[in-house]
Amino acid sequence: MFKKYKHGIALLVLLFFLSIVMVACNSDDPEPADPEETEDPAEETDNGEEEEEDPVAEGPQPGGTLTGAMYSAPAGMFNPIFYEEAYEANVLDFTHEGLISQNENLEFIPNLAKDWETNDDQTSITLFLEEGVKWHDGEEFTADDVVFTYRAIADPDYVSSGGIRTAYVLPLLGYEEYNSGETDEFQGVVAEDDYTVTFHFAEPNINPLYYASFTIIPEHVFADIPITEMPEAAESRDAGAVIGTGPFKFTEMIEREQYVLERNDDYWQGAPYLDKIVWKVIAQSIMTGLLESGELDFIADPGGIPPADYETVEAFGNIEIIEQADFGYQLLGFKHNHRTTEDVEGGVLEPDNWVPNEKLDNPEIRQAISYAVNREGIVDGLLYGRGQPINSPIAVQFWAYDENAATNYNYDPEKAEAMLDDLGYVDVTGDGFREDADGNEWVLNMDYPTGNELRERSAPLIEQQLEEVGINVNLRQPKEMTAYVEELTNDNTDWDLYLIGWSLGSADPDPTGLWGTKAAYNFSRWNNPESEELMQKALKAPEAFEQDFRAEVYADWQGVFSEDLPALLLYAQNSLWAYNERLNGVDPLPYSMYNDAHLWWVDDLD
Repeated sequence: MFKKYKHGIALLVLLFFLSIVMVACNSDDPEPADPEETEDPAEETDNGEEEEEDPVAEGPQPGGTLTGAMYSAPAGMFNPIFYEEAYEANVLDFTHEGLISQNENLEFIPNLAKDWETNDDQTSITLFLEEGVKWHDGEEFTADDVVFTYRAIADPDYVSSGGIRTAYVLPLLGYEEYNSGETDEFQGVVAEDDYTVTFHFAEPNINPLYYASFTIIPEHVFADIPITEMPEAAESRDAGAVIGTGPFKFTEMIEREQYVLERNDDYWQGAPYLDKIVWKVIAQSIMTGLLESGELDFIADPGGIPPADYETVEAFGNIEIIEQADFGYQLLGFKHNHRTTEDVEGGVLEPDNWVPNEKLDNPEIRQAISYAVNREGIVDGLLYGRGQPINSPIAVQFWAYDENAATNYNYDPEKAEAMLDDLGYVDVTGDGFREDADGNEWVLNMDYPTGNELRERSAPLIEQQLEEVGINVNLRQPKEMTAYVEELTNDNTDWDLYLIGWSLGSADPDPTGLWGTKAAYNFSRWNNPESEELMQKALKAPEAFEQDFRAEVYADWQGVFSEDLPALLLYAQNSLWAYNERLNGVDPLPYSMYNDAHLWWVDDLD
C-alpha cells in the first residue's frame, strides 16, 4: 500500500452546480386564490363569560418579506442567454420565464405560451402566446421577443461572447447558414403575428417543446446592443436594469452580499402575495443557526442544508424540510485534452486543434483511478447517507437511466494497484509514488473551487485515497468560483483532475449539452466518435419517436461513457431544501422548490 503524508493542506472544495435549463416560476392557475376568513371565534373566560377574540384571517394575505441564503455570491450575470451559475439562477428563476414549463410529472405545460400544435411530420411547432403579458418596464410581451431571443443565441458572435446555450438552436432550420454569416435571415423561429410564433426544424424533431422552452429576453431592451457587448451591458448585470416577465423584479443589490426582488404588481398570473424576496450571501457554516433564529426563511439551491445538519434542523420544530433525489450529480473530471491558447483567444471550440493530455490518455489509467476513490465512503461519511453513488451521467429520475448499462466502480484499491502495475506505472525511485511507464515522474494536478462546506472535505479525501495507491496528486490551492470557471472553460493550462457538479435539465435525458464534443460544458474535452454517434442516433427521427428505442441507445451510450470515462461520477446528493413554517404555498417540483412563487405567502404579518 502506497502512502504519502502532507501537512497544511487547505481543506476547501466546492463542487459547482450549473443549470442547463433554468425553470421559471409558473402556475396552472391564472390568479391567486382569494383570502378566506372564518367567523369570529368565541371562548370561555375564567369567570364563565364568553369573550370574543379579534377576527383572525385565514388563507393567503398580501405582504411580507422572505429572506433566503446562498453560500456563494452570483458572478453578476443576470441575462438568461449568458448566465452560467446556479447563483444567478436564484434571481432569474423569479424574474424571467419561458414559453413552456413542466409539472411534477415532468410533463410540459403552458407558461407564456398557452397552447401549441405541431405539423404532421414534426418539422415545426406553432405556439400561441398569452396576451396582455407585460415586461417589468410595462412594455408588452410579443412573439417578436421570442424571435429575438433565439436569433441572439444563433448569432455568429454568440459563442465567442461567452454564450453556451447553442443546444437550443442547433436543430433549427437555417441555423448553420445564419450562424456562419451566409444569410441575415433566421428561418428557425418566425413570428406569425404578435401572439403566434412558429419554430421550424431542419429535420423531424422528437422533442420540439424542449427546444421551445428556453427563457425569453426582451427585444426592446437589447435590440440596439450588439451581441458582443450584451454580456457587459447594464441590462444584463444591474439591479433595476434587468427586465423580465416574472412575478418579481430585481430592484436592488449590494454586490456579493444581498440581492433584492420586489413584487411585480402587473404579473400576468396575478400579483404575488409577498412584497419582497431577499437573497443574502451567507457562509454555509452559520446558515443553520440563522434558520433557527428566523433571520433566514429558506435555504434551497444550490445544495440546501448540509446533510450533517439534517437532524439538527429537523429538531427545530419551526422548519419544514423537503428531501428528494437531486436532479444532478457531482464528479471528478478527467482532462482528456486541452484547448490551444489561440483557440481560447479566438473563442472557438475546435476539437481538431485540441492537445491530448498524455498523463491520462489511457482509459485504463482513468479506470484505475476510479476504483481507488471510495464513493460509498464519501456518501456515508460526508452526506450521512443522504445520497447515492451513481454510474451514469443521466439523472436517476429519467426513464433513460440504466444502472446496469454502466460499469460500477466500486471501491477496490487492490484492483486499482494491480491495474497500474500491469500498465507499468510502478514506484521506481522508492519515494512511495508511481512513475509512468517510461520511468518519468507522474504527478496529477487536481483543482477545485471554494464555497460549499460539504465539498471542502471531498478534495483532500480523494487526494488521500489516490495517494494510498501510489498516485502522486498535486492538490492545488482552491480558486474563487468565478475565476475557477473561467480557467476551467479556457482550459489551455496543465489541469488533469477537477471537481465540479451539474444541476441537470429536467426536460429530456439528452446528454449532448454536457458531453457532446463541442459542448461548452464538456470541460474534459472528451472527443469520442462512438459517443457522438450514439447521442445523435438517440435524437434521430423516425426511430427516436419511440422511447424504447431511445432507451436502448442511451444504454449503449452509458456503457461507452463509463468505459472511456471523461469523468468519474461521484454521487447524486439528495436535495435538502428547508423553509420556515411561516411560509405557505410551497409546492416543490422534482427539480426545484421555486414553483408558483407568486402564490407564496406568510402568516405572521403585523
